[in-house]
Amino acid sequence: MEQQRGSGHRQESEDGLRDVPGARFAEIVLTDIRPNPRQPRTVFDPDELDELVTSIREIGVLQPIVVRAVVPGQGTEEDPDGHARFELVMGERRWRASQEAGEQTIPAIIRETTDDDLLRDALLENLHRSQLNPLEEAAAYQQLLDDFACTHEELAQRIGRSRPQISNTLRLLKLPPLVARRLAAGVLNAGHARALLGLDDPAAMERLAQRIVAEGLSVRNVEEIITLGAMPMESASRRRARSGPITDGRLEEVATALSNRLDTRVSVVMGQRKGRLTVEFASVEDLDRIMKVLEQESTQRGSK
Repeated sequence: MEQQRGSGHRQESEDGLRDVPGARFAEIVLTDIRPNPRQPRTVFDPDELDELVTSIREIGVLQPIVVRAVVPGQGTEEDPDGHARFELVMGERRWRASQEAGEQTIPAIIRETTDDDLLRDALLENLHRSQLNPLEEAAAYQQLLDDFACTHEELAQRIGRSRPQISNTLRLLKLPPLVARRLAAGVLNAGHARALLGLDDPAAMERLAQRIVAEGLSVRNVEEIITLGAMPMESASRRRARSGPITDGRLEEVATALSNRLDTRVSVVMGQRKGRLTVEFASVEDLDRIMKVLEQESTQRGSK
């Protein structure tokens, strides 16, 4: 259901809004909207979403979402029965939060948007809001390249980015799975990841990624290690330290082992009588991932 505000070509509505060619403003029933199947953003921070739900309950949706009309009956994976009359272009967080807040309708700009423009518009909104992680951004660039069959230079012109920025971001898709997972979780940043791509061996990338997490190495540190060829190798003294007394070397060994197992930075500090173990996480979702790893370890040990 659509409650249109204003009709006719550039006619002014009671709210002082004007329709413009190719777009109009309306209040749309939330259940008439389906998500964008080509939304580049795949991770929504639960805490940020909860804050938005609270805000909407108190003052409503301040910024309209952007949708496009679709033909009812044409189902998608997100809308298999084809009940939706509109498809999101921009504003999925506002749409999701409005549903959780118990709203029935949402203010929206209904715009004429082609399939070719759908991913581009959603990508640009998220880039401007800095809401994509580096891998999501790289995957969206690759999808646009495939859709438009264009060069990096042509894509850069279409979305207002530099060609080197496009090319460097796309390189992140070449990361091995372990490194990519840490980048997506925010444990490594894009600078670390690009530096790791200076190595040819995926196993070497993963070893150095583990060291970045365990030791908190900066991007410059990583670049220097790669330039000097000082790749992290397990020394005989470290292997012997595994069964030795609690020394600084032993604590470092434990921290490294835990960092590798949990895919995050872990520090172990020993005082005179007791110690402290610190496990870092990038988000609530990353914490949930760590908890699942620990639960799996506990289950496996209990079954032995």
